[in-house]
Amino acid sequence: MSASAVNRPTPPSLTHLRLERPAEGVALLVLDQPELRNAMSDEMTESWVRAVDHLAADPSVRVVVVTGEGKGFCSGGNLSWLASEPGASVDELRSRMLPFYRAWLSIRRLEVPTIAAINGAAVGAGLCVALACDIRYAARGARMGVPFTRLGIHPGMAGTYLLSEVVGPAAARDLFLTGRLVDADEALGLGLVSRVWEPGEFRAGVLSTAAEVAAAAPVATRLTKRALQRGHASIESALEWEGLAQPVTLATEDLLEGIRAAQERRAPVFTGR
Repeated sequence: MSASAVNRPTPPSLTHLRLERPAEGVALLVLDQPELRNAMSDEMTESWVRAVDHLAADPSVRVVVVTGEGKGFCSGGNLSWLASEPGASVDELRSRMLPFYRAWLSIRRLEVPTIAAINGAAVGAGLCVALACDIRYAARGARMGVPFTRLGIHPGMAGTYLLSEVVGPAAARDLFLTGRLVDADEALGLGLVSRVWEPGEFRAGVLSTAAEVAAAAPVATRLTKRALQRGHASIESALEWEGLAQPVTLATEDLLEGIRAAQERRAPVFTGR
C-alpha cells in the first residue's frame, strides 16, 4: 500500500453515487441512478456533498473526474421533486432551491482540477454540473442543452453565469432561449467541450488524460487552477498574482525535480513539496 493510500480519510457512505480511485491521484465520481438517467435525487445530492467534503480533505487527490453510469451523464433535477410543492410560496421555494444549487456547485471549491466526462445526455442542471467543472470532455453521440424555459422554469444553479463564461454570451443566449440540444461535435465547436472521443474509447481516454493531470506538479497545478478560476480584472492584476504565485512554485522541491527530470529525459515524480 502506498503512503498516500495510508493517509486517505475513510470514504463516506454514498447513495446513487460511487467514488472510485482508478489511478494514483485520480478520483472518479460516478452519478449512479441510470434508470432515471442519473437525475439528481435527494440521496444523490446529500451524497455529492459528502463526497466533495471527503475529496477536499484527501491530500492524495490530484484530479477529480465526474461521469454518469449507463447511457446518460445527468438529466438534471428530478421533475417530480421540482413539482412536488405546487402550493409553496416563492420564499419557501427559494429556501429549498438555493441549498440544492449550492450543494452541487460545491465541486467548484475543490483546489484540484475537475473534469466532467460527459458520456451521454447532460441536460438542464445536469449540464450545469459539467459547467461547474474546469474541463469538459464528451463521448460522440452525447447531447447537451439547457431547455429550462421549455419546462416553464427559469434556469437555475448559476447556469446563466456558467454557460456564458464557457461559450460566451451569444451562444449562451441561443442555447437558453431556444432550449435546443447540441451534439458532442457542435458542443466542441462552441467550446462547450474541449475534446470528443468515440464511445468505446471515451472512459479510457478521459482517465488517461486525468492521469496526466495528476502527474503534474500539485502546487503549480492548484495555483494555476485558482488563477484561471478567479480571473483577472486587467493584465496588471494578472501580473500581480503571477508575481506572487510563480515564486511560490520556484521555492518548491518539485521545481528542482522537474528540472532534473528534463535534464535526464525522464518523467518527473512530483510530491507536492
